[in-house]
Amino acid sequence: MRILLVRPPRIKQAITLSDFMFSEPIGLEMVYGVLKEDYDVEIFDMMIETVSLSKKIEDYNPRIVGLTSLCIDVNKVVGLCAETKKVNPDIITVVGGTQTYLNPEAFFHESVDHVFEYTCTENLRKFYSSISIGNVELIDGIRSKALGYESTGKKGRNEYLLPDRSSTEKYRSNYSYFGYRPAAIMEFGTGCEKVCDFCLRWRIEGVKEKLIDPELTKKDLASIKEPTIMFMDNDFFGSEEKIRTFINLIKELNLKKNYIMYGSVKGIIEFKELVGELAGLGLKALLVGYETHNDNELVRYHKQSTTTDNHEAAKILRDLGIDVWASFMAHPDWSKNDFILFRSYIKGLKPQITSISPLTPFPNLPMYEQYKNRLIYKSDDYEKWSFGQVMIKPSQVSLRTYYYELLKTNLYVNIFINKNTEMIKKFGIRNIFRIFIGSIKAAKKYVALMIEN
Repeated sequence: MRILLVRPPRIKQAITLSDFMFSEPIGLEMVYGVLKEDYDVEIFDMMIETVSLSKKIEDYNPRIVGLTSLCIDVNKVVGLCAETKKVNPDIITVVGGTQTYLNPEAFFHESVDHVFEYTCTENLRKFYSSISIGNVELIDGIRSKALGYESTGKKGRNEYLLPDRSSTEKYRSNYSYFGYRPAAIMEFGTGCEKVCDFCLRWRIEGVKEKLIDPELTKKDLASIKEPTIMFMDNDFFGSEEKIRTFINLIKELNLKKNYIMYGSVKGIIEFKELVGELAGLGLKALLVGYETHNDNELVRYHKQSTTTDNHEAAKILRDLGIDVWASFMAHPDWSKNDFILFRSYIKGLKPQITSISPLTPFPNLPMYEQYKNRLIYKSDDYEKWSFGQVMIKPSQVSLRTYYYELLKTNLYVNIFINKNTEMIKKFGIRNIFRIFIGSIKAAKKYVALMIEN
């Protein structure tokens, strides 16, 4: 039985960080790793491929086409399922990914045969074994059209499975994180106890931090050929035990890699000695959520740090020579003066790279209800929910002015704040030019939205 696993193409009109952070489709690599023993499986990454899905299906002739999804991908994924059925109505379509966990009902469509709410070894093996003999049965975590998309009612979470990175060998030179190219991605531990109000990750993975099985992690690390590894843990500095376990493992394996991680301000300050030790072992950059220049907003976001803490963490990382890729959220209640103060605050933090996203009250979060009456787009306008477009009507300025301030702030930080000369020396002009092009694309989209509104 042939199975084609598909990552959908970029949504061109969406404002995302995909031009700067382009990771491998690790979820598909995990599924591939489970199924390869018993089936003929191939991954088709449409973010890179130039041929159509129809053409690929005609050439490969799969019995099953499985697609992964994010929120902004819903319409695209459903469209790809319809395209698959048009080529051959007998092909079975399967959808999984982040969005099916958050909102499986979005995929209850005539062209979608099965929806994985979550994925684990057990339900993957059981499902494909059943399908291979022509059966459709009720399985935990899976909704099937033939059964009216009925659920067993058993809740679960995505299991971190050992990814088979050989499955994307022909694509791997494209996967990158800012100037680090090629780069692999993996996870060391799941869950996050920070429970920030705006965050989806802890709701998907749980509030209890848990390390992935050490033996699986060793195999995972051994499979990575790339010189750089990006860890997708929501906060790598969640506990001393976690950091020390990682340090000991890297020493045991004698790995010589570049490491990129997400790190909380609280963790950077509390474990600064261990962060320093990590720097000596290859930690090159941290993605840090400073979020805002306003302490009241940090309290409302349930952040466990202050704006003063942000400055302290920034100094620690500067002293250690660790690059900071800072992320911020623009609040819909900001005035022009707030944007001025915000730009000044970023200047004081001196990050190497800065990303600014409008506050996005994702559907199914309590914050969504808080701003429901001010939302500019509906919850099923999926392609708008990219964390790049303004979703909440501003209260202090017009929407057009708000977009103008966002554009001005992005241009300001990219031209005057971000360490462009330093980045060119570190990554080379070609990689920095690629990032610059990504910034231009985002700016053009903001200009278009500003004119539109």
